[in-house]
Amino acid sequence: MQRLLNDIELCTICEPHLPLGANPVVRAHPTSKIVIMGQAPGTRVHATGIPWNDPSGVLLREWLQMDDAEFYGSEDIAIIPMGFCYPGKGKSGDLPPRKECAPQWHEALYALMPDVKLTLLIGQYAQKAYLGKRFKKNLTETVRAYAEFAPKYFPLPHPSPRNRIWLKRNPWFNEEVLPALRDAVQRMKA
Repeated sequence: MQRLLNDIELCTICEPHLPLGANPVVRAHPTSKIVIMGQAPGTRVHATGIPWNDPSGVLLREWLQMDDAEFYGSEDIAIIPMGFCYPGKGKSGDLPPRKECAPQWHEALYALMPDVKLTLLIGQYAQKAYLGKRFKKNLTETVRAYAEFAPKYFPLPHPSPRNRIWLKRNPWFNEEVLPALRDAVQRMKA
């Protein structure tokens, strides 16, 4: 595993397209049971090299009812984005994750984590990639149908501050999905 993580750390396959250069951010352990599959690092994560080290990460840890020590210190948890480097800024937020990372690295990472039982698919990029034709007409419908993808996958909206309106419009997420998410995560850690 360490050799693979070293190779990822040195990856530059999409560097010509990255405004801040390559700085792959990923965490994985051979004993990981849960994968947190996000989109791509933002500028703060790019600068620090610490995944989910931003307001989105604060809300994600709240959703999971995990403190920083558990989130970052547990070998049960792998943090693997769809794109490992900051992709740049678009008109309404960050650009989509670069398409090179997932095909280059995901299969090799999963092959070295035989105990993974649950992958949290955060955002539509991860959901479309891993659910394929099972992805519903949009993210909202996919998240609402979370139980269909259990126990292997659990789709979630991105916890970005930009999605606060989505959370207000969809109170069922807090009422139904978050308790189910917390239960699924606790079962995997047991």
